[in-house]
Amino acid sequence: MNRPLRYGMVGGGADAFIGAVHRHAMALDHRYVLSAGALSSTPEKAKRSAAALGLPDERGYESWEAMLERELARPEGERIELVSIVTPNHVHFPVAKAFAEAGFHVVSDKPLVHTSAQARELEAIVRERGIVFAVTYNYTGYPLVKEMRRLVREARLGALRKVVVGYHQGWLATKLEDHGAKQAEWRTDPARSGAAGAIGDIGSHAENLVATVTGLELEAVCADLTTFVPGRRLDDDGNMLLRFRGGAKGVLMASQVEIGHENDLVLQVYGETGSLRWHQENPNELWYAPLDEPVQLLRRANPYLGPEAAAVTRIPSGHPEGYLEAFANVYDEIASAIHRHAAGEGTSGDYPSVSDGARGVRFIETTVASAASEAKWTPFPSSLASA
Repeated sequence: MNRPLRYGMVGGGADAFIGAVHRHAMALDHRYVLSAGALSSTPEKAKRSAAALGLPDERGYESWEAMLERELARPEGERIELVSIVTPNHVHFPVAKAFAEAGFHVVSDKPLVHTSAQARELEAIVRERGIVFAVTYNYTGYPLVKEMRRLVREARLGALRKVVVGYHQGWLATKLEDHGAKQAEWRTDPARSGAAGAIGDIGSHAENLVATVTGLELEAVCADLTTFVPGRRLDDDGNMLLRFRGGAKGVLMASQVEIGHENDLVLQVYGETGSLRWHQENPNELWYAPLDEPVQLLRRANPYLGPEAAAVTRIPSGHPEGYLEAFANVYDEIASAIHRHAAGEGTSGDYPSVSDGARGVRFIETTVASAASEAKWTPFPSSLASA
């Protein structure tokens, strides 16, 4: 169960942010070894990036198609066992489909793909091939997110009434995409990012966090998407009301133009007998408010937490754990699932699955459709009209 898994990476070459994050997270528990890569869509850059990471020349591929073909030609005990896809969004589907059909395990960054039709196709392939397919909603790896989920499941909050989730950033408050900012360029380009901007990029994280912690199923969305920066082609701010099956309600906000915010993800869950509040920028603390009792501050790595939080805690209390450790926790669960698969024990595990990714794509599509429809909004009478 502890043998390092051989993986190949698509994307994540020189100057790429998220590829390095994935590699650092995968290295943290010594459960993976980078064995191959097609690290850029530019062949020269791909080869250069592979050499910089210490890959032998024959395992630094000029394209993902070449990596798939040549890795399949290798003996089973030498080829990669999974592929990690860390490209802009438009590349996710063709790479994931090709490697999944070939029987490789797949880890894809989010959002999974551009359309729900593509997502359904991937779900069908995963069922047919029986592989592990994960989507890196990395915030689910935090110990106190798992603790929130436990408290909700154990009905410590009673029946859920309301969820408020906000993901606040300010880095796109100006038109960075016109000034050579690589991350801004592709994230604001519909051809590469998809149908949504901020809602797809960070709103999908907010949706997944709500679903993971509460288990609530969305019934309807009332969305208002805005593009505040002139000339930008995708939304940079989103606000919506949520209706869940069973009667709970929600509010979701996702913005990348809120100046002063860095990576400010906050989840609040309210039930009949208590509430929870967690803040990603201070992830080692969870506020729990039982009805008619003092508000409690729960901290990571303490014995009063449940077994799921304890299992993904790495260091003693008082020593902060953060973003990379949470990311590594997701990859650790994926590695365990792949080893169980090799032992004939199925593909289940506590990691975001292809179905979670598919639900995220449906969320993005539903939000965009809702924002484009004015039928649900009732105009507010002006003061002149009421005079």
